[in-house]
Amino acid sequence: MKVVLGIDNGTQSTKTMFYDADTKDVLAMASAGHDMIAEDDGTREQKAEWWIEALISCMDQVDLDIRAAVQAVGVSGQQHGFVAVDDSGKPLYKVKLWCDTSTAAECVEMTDSFGGEDKLLRETGNLIAPGYTASKILWLKKTYGELYKKMRWVLLPHDYLNFWLTGRAVMEYGDASGTGLLDVRNRIWQEDLIRSVDPELLDKLPPLIGPDESAGHISAEAAARTGLPEGIPVSSGGGDNMMGALGTGTVADGVITMSMGTSGTLYGYSEKPIIDPEGILAAFCSSSGGWLPLLCTMNCTVATELTRDLFGLSVKEIDVAGAQAPAGAEGVTMLPFFNGERVPNLPKGKASIMGLNATNYTKENIARASLESAIFGMKIGLDRFRELGFDVRQIRMIGGGAKSPIWRQMAADVLGVPVLIPKQAEAAALGGALQALWMLEGGGETKLSELVETHVGIDERASCEPDTALRGAYDKAYSSYKNWLDVLAPQYQ
Repeated sequence: MKVVLGIDNGTQSTKTMFYDADTKDVLAMASAGHDMIAEDDGTREQKAEWWIEALISCMDQVDLDIRAAVQAVGVSGQQHGFVAVDDSGKPLYKVKLWCDTSTAAECVEMTDSFGGEDKLLRETGNLIAPGYTASKILWLKKTYGELYKKMRWVLLPHDYLNFWLTGRAVMEYGDASGTGLLDVRNRIWQEDLIRSVDPELLDKLPPLIGPDESAGHISAEAAARTGLPEGIPVSSGGGDNMMGALGTGTVADGVITMSMGTSGTLYGYSEKPIIDPEGILAAFCSSSGGWLPLLCTMNCTVATELTRDLFGLSVKEIDVAGAQAPAGAEGVTMLPFFNGERVPNLPKGKASIMGLNATNYTKENIARASLESAIFGMKIGLDRFRELGFDVRQIRMIGGGAKSPIWRQMAADVLGVPVLIPKQAEAAALGGALQALWMLEGGGETKLSELVETHVGIDERASCEPDTALRGAYDKAYSSYKNWLDVLAPQYQ
């Protein structure tokens, strides 16, 4: 057996996948949940210690013989979270997450200090968005200066898990591109921007490594606490979107992955950097040797979960309710900005339901509007991909939304392209496992393409073709969504 372990540190939970690359079998999977600290000012935080507890819980759920057979580990982590650690590796403060919008003022401060948005796009390829790591670093410096002075390393969530497993601080350039501090064209730190935050900050950023390199080896302490063999290699790892791209086969032009989880993401592989002058698509690097332009919305299943709770519906029942309303929900439109929003850039945004009247005010229409709102957010990104020259031939859908037949078909109908469902739903964990396998087998982009083709399968029964008969209804509903957005967005500036 050639067993590799994929670890996925997500917002809601940590998952582990033990994968036999010889037989293409998942030998075991486990998960353990995370809490979240949420405040009205947009604060969204977790404690890094919770992630370690969750990881150990996952490992303890799996037979020791399977753990002992692992030959390499790959870690996927939620992007953008800021883990400040001291010399001993101890976290100095809670982790401000990707969905934390409380540092919007620091984004403006950093942008102005560096010379404006045009210069940021020219020098780094990205704007300083509230979700990114950069403004969180400045926030800690301003708010907890004494803790900041003790900081040895700036780590991202997957970096922190790598550090805990190996004792080595490194950062893979795919995930690093989500800090807002990387020159994504050249995959190097943008030193002038970093010094504008703190002249000494550059020394606190870990060395950058490539996606097929090793982050280190399992330490004796980590081996004792996890049951993994001491000394086996840990691959570079990457952000959950980068690992999701590997786990869905998004390693070639023309394929787009759409992840429908707490957040909604849409990303595609590119052989060259894609810099969006409007800042709708983030200009990230991939963890496969190329680039990964990406749209991220902060509210996806958030809208359906809250709507479900409001009406006391199960997951299946909200799908049934939504299916009983027609496309366009009889004019009911939802802007689902329950957590603020990243695209459009409305960190102070609020959720709204519009278009209600005495006849369309039904549970079914509101349920459908919550489902449609997430897809409309994705359409903003898909339209931008096309405007920037992408030939989008298919979408590979993952996340909780991919389990919903109505959502899958709705995505195909609204976006106008086939929606394919990977056989392995936990794409980020599989991506981590495949990256570990890639590293074991020597790296190289040709080898990665071969591995993806071999190990990533499509569930043909769950995949969907667009229903062209609904195009007119959805075009009208999307136009209404955009009109309401134009009207209400100024209220949240």
